[in-house]
Amino acid sequence: MIDFMLYLGYALVGVAAIAAIILPLISSLSDPKSLAKSGVGLVALLIVFGVGYALSGSEVTDTYAKFGVDEGQSKLIGGFLTMMYILIIVTSVGIIYTEITKIFK
Repeated sequence: MIDFMLYLGYALVGVAAIAAIILPLISSLSDPKSLAKSGVGLVALLIVFGVGYALSGSEVTDTYAKFGVDEGQSKLIGGFLTMMYILIIVTSVGIIYTEITKIFK
């Protein structure tokens, strides 16, 4: 019974993931401007990833080698981590700015 429920849970997560991707696309076909806004956001994320990838190093330590990570994978992982750090900083600054401007309104 537990195995069945686990597989049912996996299936429901899959259905939810597919619905989360497909349903907004269907609704945005009726309003192309919203699709353009999503495209701008995706391009911005790609630019931030490009900056993170350019800043990341490709060194491979003994720990990385133990898990089979080569120089390309190390640079890709570093790019994603740097992108995450950049987005966390930008988000934090945005939240702080918003809260400070609310105080003075």
